[in-house]
Amino acid sequence: MPLKTIQQQVDDWIKQYGVRYFNELTNMAILTEEVGEVARIMARRYGEQSEKETDKSKDLGEELADVLFVLTAIANQTGVDLQAAWEQKMQIRTRRDKERHRRNQKLQ
Repeated sequence: MPLKTIQQQVDDWIKQYGVRYFNELTNMAILTEEVGEVARIMARRYGEQSEKETDKSKDLGEELADVLFVLTAIANQTGVDLQAAWEQKMQIRTRRDKERHRRNQKLQ
């Protein structure tokens, strides 16, 4: 699904069910909270922390989708075209890093 479509879906959902966008700072706080939930799963499920019984039912995909939703809402309300930004960033990363990681001995 193109990022433009995701941005439109989030905008439509907010207008239909969410009444309006939360302000940018509130959405930034919500994004931080959602990233924290992803971090909790990662640290306990894939890291060295033990996973609590209450955390075992948490769905990583669902939490990542929450991050994407709020990130997309922030892009919408600040006028960022995520599709264009993504394409530009991928060009920059490719130009900058296309050989760097292959030459990194730590990754061999």
